[in-house]
Amino acid sequence: MIITTTQSIQGHEIREYKGLVSGEVMIDGREQAQREMEQRARAMGANAIVGVSYGYETVGPNGSMLLVSISGTAVVVE
Repeated sequence: MIITTTQSIQGHEIREYKGLVSGEVMIDGREQAQREMEQRARAMGANAIVGVSYGYETVGPNGSMLLVSISGTAVVVE
C-alpha cells in the first residue's frame, strides 16, 4: 500500500478514485490509525492512498489521552 501526503504519486498514474478513507484511534501513535485506514482502502479495492493528513488532539482528564486521526483518498494506481 502506497501512502503519501501529496495528491499524486511520482511514476504512477491514478486509474480510479475509490473514495475517502479515515482512521481514528485513542492512543499515542498514528501507526494503528494508519493500519485502520489501509484496511478500509483495501476493502474498497484501492492499492494507494493520496492526500493523507494527520491530526493529533489531547483529550480526557488532564489531557491524559491522545486522539490520532488520519484521512486520505483511496485510489487505484498503475
